[in-house]
Amino acid sequence: MNSQISVLPGQEGSALHVDLYELTMAAGYYMAGRKDEIAHFELFIRSLLPHRKYYIFCGLEAVLEYLENWHFSGDDIYYLKQVPALSHLPDDFFDYLACIRFTGDIFAFPEGSVVFPMEPLIRVCAPIIQAQLLETALLALVNHQTTVATKAARVVHAADGRTVVEFGARRAHGLGAAAWGARAAVIAGCSSTSNCYAGKRFGLDVVGTIAHSWIMSFDNEEEAFDVYADAFPDGLLLLIDTYETLEGAKLATKYGSKLRGVRLDSGDIVALSKDVRKILDDGGCEDAMIFASGDLNEYKIAELLKAGAPIDAFGVGSEMITSRDEPTLGGVYKLIAIEDADGRGISLKRKLSTSKVSLPGPKQVGRIRNDNGQSIGDVICLDDEEMPSDASTQIKQFVAGGIRIREAFPTFVLKAYAASDLAKFNAKLKDTDDPYNYPVKLSPKLAALTQGEETSIHVLRK
Repeated sequence: MNSQISVLPGQEGSALHVDLYELTMAAGYYMAGRKDEIAHFELFIRSLLPHRKYYIFCGLEAVLEYLENWHFSGDDIYYLKQVPALSHLPDDFFDYLACIRFTGDIFAFPEGSVVFPMEPLIRVCAPIIQAQLLETALLALVNHQTTVATKAARVVHAADGRTVVEFGARRAHGLGAAAWGARAAVIAGCSSTSNCYAGKRFGLDVVGTIAHSWIMSFDNEEEAFDVYADAFPDGLLLLIDTYETLEGAKLATKYGSKLRGVRLDSGDIVALSKDVRKILDDGGCEDAMIFASGDLNEYKIAELLKAGAPIDAFGVGSEMITSRDEPTLGGVYKLIAIEDADGRGISLKRKLSTSKVSLPGPKQVGRIRNDNGQSIGDVICLDDEEMPSDASTQIKQFVAGGIRIREAFPTFVLKAYAASDLAKFNAKLKDTDDPYNYPVKLSPKLAALTQGEETSIHVLRK
């Protein structure tokens, strides 16, 4: 069995994470003698999803790890030679692929940043074949993780300061999605995850207690509770809705101060949580928490709290790891410039298709803040033009000449950064019901370039 099957995306760096058309284009560039041309591509999101007003950018670390090990293995090359559409290509093209490594530059928003449509989340500057071959992998890594992070930020906001735990591994679209998705959720504000692999891999706190199957494996609920309490006397949290929820709550009070809390996973959570809270308080377990789970999302959590449910923490799985209401982000990766062979000029490229327009040229994003430090608007500029004096640049360089120049931050640092960045925006941005739209504009120079009907603009370097 091929051991690579168990390796999660972003670890083994296989350049075979491509769609076939990237390889056919690569072959075309190679045979046309264009393999050394320097191209600029940008990954961005064209528009806001119907129920989103911002995005939390996530996936950069996965991209950087992937690039560090990016290559075609001998088995990959053997396979490609057998693909009918490629089988006629000369051996020297496959020899070229066998030796390819990433030698370009990567510019990006810091991971955990609040971002908006048309802003370049990642810019790749590299020989054109390298840059083209990265399209599928970069989109897969960024689209999924940004989707999960954005959903998680909304859930955490709805919880209004209460703990949110990521529970989604068993409903994720694969083990890689489960692990990287758990990391994205924690960056966006979740306290921890149930996923032990993600805990080890990314240094996340992991939590978990018992399932209904544990209770059902014993002759009665009290015996199940007793055995578990003996095994885990510290931090005891009991699942009490396997049979009769209120009876389960009464049984739980026997453990007194050892009882950290109880979990509700079904039924009328509002009514049950109120009754359970009274039972716990009357039984001397005033400090015991009520933890709720079971197909929760930001809307259901907001409804529970609005109804006065005395819930202290939430476990959210399917709805968050799949972003069930808006499961696909639609980020795109587009060519925006090609440099002259002599390095003296650059041709800015743009797409003009209706509803699929792109912005030409390498770009920077400036974020304007008022005197109170609140973000009040973004401006997208060409990378070589002067930024407005009241704007701070958001896009940083992470890779230079194929070498990573910024170290990875621990997840808890990225989590703090994401929380700090989101806190700088008007509170209306986080309100799921408010129509507030954050202003993003183009610089005058960039706006002028986009008004024409030309697909290519040639600019001489200074």
